[in-house]
Amino acid sequence: MAQVSRRAFTAAALATLASAVPGATAAARPRRTATGMRGMWLATVSNRDWPSRTGLSASAQRKELTALLDKAVDYRLNTVMFQVRPTADAFWPSAHEPWSTYLTGTQGKNPGWDPLGTAVEEAHARGLHLHAWFNPYRIATDTDTGKLVASHPARKHPDWVVRYGGKLYYNPGIPAVRAFVVEAILDAVAKYPVDGVHFDDYFYPYPVAGQTFDDDDAFDAHGGDFSSRAAWRRDNIDKLVTETAAGVRRLRPGTLFGVSPFAVWRNATTDSRGSDTEAGVETYDDLYADTRKWVQKNWIDYIVPQVYWQIGNAAADYARVVDWWAGVAKGSRTRLYIGEALYRAGGKGEPSAWQNPAELSRHLTLAAQYPQVGGHVYFAARDVAADPIGALSRVVADHYRQPALPPG
Repeated sequence: MAQVSRRAFTAAALATLASAVPGATAAARPRRTATGMRGMWLATVSNRDWPSRTGLSASAQRKELTALLDKAVDYRLNTVMFQVRPTADAFWPSAHEPWSTYLTGTQGKNPGWDPLGTAVEEAHARGLHLHAWFNPYRIATDTDTGKLVASHPARKHPDWVVRYGGKLYYNPGIPAVRAFVVEAILDAVAKYPVDGVHFDDYFYPYPVAGQTFDDDDAFDAHGGDFSSRAAWRRDNIDKLVTETAAGVRRLRPGTLFGVSPFAVWRNATTDSRGSDTEAGVETYDDLYADTRKWVQKNWIDYIVPQVYWQIGNAAADYARVVDWWAGVAKGSRTRLYIGEALYRAGGKGEPSAWQNPAELSRHLTLAAQYPQVGGHVYFAARDVAADPIGALSRVVADHYRQPALPPG
């Protein structure tokens, strides 16, 4: 479906939604809509949000999925980031990778329907945009390759695999790995009219104390032109991002490509260009993701830093982090949206700020001071559906009184 027709369809669908608001009279219904990101992550890894467990029937899985899309509409959201490749597997009939174990409980087993194709169709029918969310390098959440289906690329190419932190990863330093990952992602882009392609924060894995990510052989083979292993690793991730972006634009012009990184690029104590934070992880140094450069060079269409802290947090104050990202995005063509930790609202053991239903609403009020901030994305769908202390309902009441068109 062409981009223009999608936008026209979305506008019509939002008009229908506006007219269906319970209790709304004709005079009270919104006559026009703004445009802005109001997103929701829908995580499938370990059955976090959907499906609720493995082995459900196709009809039960479909029912759960559409119920989550309906919840997005109920809260006047307009975009869903749907995780379709959580562990080097697929939620669509992929030409390159096996069906996900999170559907049936058995990797490679056909679930009897097409979750990604259905999600795109059902999202568009509700006026929602659907961004397909891919994790590039994670293969498995344990280290037993014997659990992978025999046809899995990781079993066919054991030299591509690194064991680290109790998990299996593809090695980003091997060019053939990168080419394969990009090809696997673009398979979905070619087959479905997705509105976006989305990466999360996992590039090189988060550091694990006392462990080393073993890429010695790859560095010896491919790292000779670099001043350090860290510079080589960052170049590997730069290439993944630019090659994916180019492929998306070639196959499906108008489809957006965005990344949702851990929100601290570097602390100012490490680099004067960094944020006024004291984070224990810095994406530039620990995940080898130069997210600041991606924004300023316009390599990606949007960025959603995961600013998962409260206003006033000592190590990473929401206000200071948003201010830094607004400065990074200023003057670029990269759109800035803020990732919000809805899952922390009312959470057991969370600080007092997160026990207050107004905390998230205050985030939106603060972010509205920055013209660079074009919206927010909430983690995650299960928490949207439950809204245990009414934090999202408060956001809707304070900020989402009218529907908004998704960015296109």
